[in-house]
Amino acid sequence: MQRSPSPPGVVFGTGAYLIWGMFPAFFGLLAFASAAEVVAQRIIWTLVVVLIVLAVAGRLRAMRGIDARTWRLAAAASAAIAINWGTYVYGVNSGHVVECALGYFINPLVTVAFGVVLFRERLTRAQWVALGLGALAVVVLTVDYGRPPVIALVLACSFATYGLVKKVIRLDALRGIAAEGIVAFPFALAFLIALMATGRSEFTSTPAHVGLMLATGPVTLIPLLLFAVAAQRVPLSTMGILQYLTPALQMAWGVAVMHEPMPASRWAGFALIWAALAVFTTDALRRAGRARRAAVAATPVDEVTTP
Repeated sequence: MQRSPSPPGVVFGTGAYLIWGMFPAFFGLLAFASAAEVVAQRIIWTLVVVLIVLAVAGRLRAMRGIDARTWRLAAAASAAIAINWGTYVYGVNSGHVVECALGYFINPLVTVAFGVVLFRERLTRAQWVALGLGALAVVVLTVDYGRPPVIALVLACSFATYGLVKKVIRLDALRGIAAEGIVAFPFALAFLIALMATGRSEFTSTPAHVGLMLATGPVTLIPLLLFAVAAQRVPLSTMGILQYLTPALQMAWGVAVMHEPMPASRWAGFALIWAALAVFTTDALRRAGRARRAAVAATPVDEVTTP
């Protein structure tokens, strides 16, 4: 039987996407440092926090059982998310919050495109229409910006790649985050040491800078934990709708708070993206409904009525 959305699960999922949606407000406070330094600090302090959580939960020893193939996948996931984080921080702190939001609106369509190219998946007519609208939107926005929306495309592609790796890696959320952090830790630490040795580090310049950098750990981990809990209690179709909260909030922040320009041509590009997502989501919900009804019809009566 398919799960119905539980109120606590929806609350957890909404909380995760709301926190992610407010990331421009937090990472905007880190504009005093370069994107590379912020990412390196984020890697280190997220790893510290997740290792503490694993130790408190008595699951730290489970890290020893990770095989070589899984470590290689963790390295690939770590590289993808590092690119995503770095691009996002750069975008927020260079006045491109709206373009960052565009990246996460585009992400579901890029994931579908990856499925066609890499796994030869067959798409429905509605999915082809959604991809076509998405491609047209990129063309319109390229004309509007006078360049391809590079930040948005890098964010969408890097996060889609991260999602693909996470789909095949055999680790739960906490151990996955820990493995990715362990792989990236030596590189992040070496980079920060180099910054300090050359006097270019902003980490210890003021107590406020120290506090903000330390906060990147829990700020990163908390929404991931909320998401992991929600994913166990809420159907994927519901999570698929909730995910649009994040780019919607980020776009609102860029327009209303950062006062980024939104000419009519840019609104037209976003309208095409939203139309693509509407087609895509409606098709996904319709297919999920058919699958649910088929599963119920195929369930023997005694299984349905058994307490």
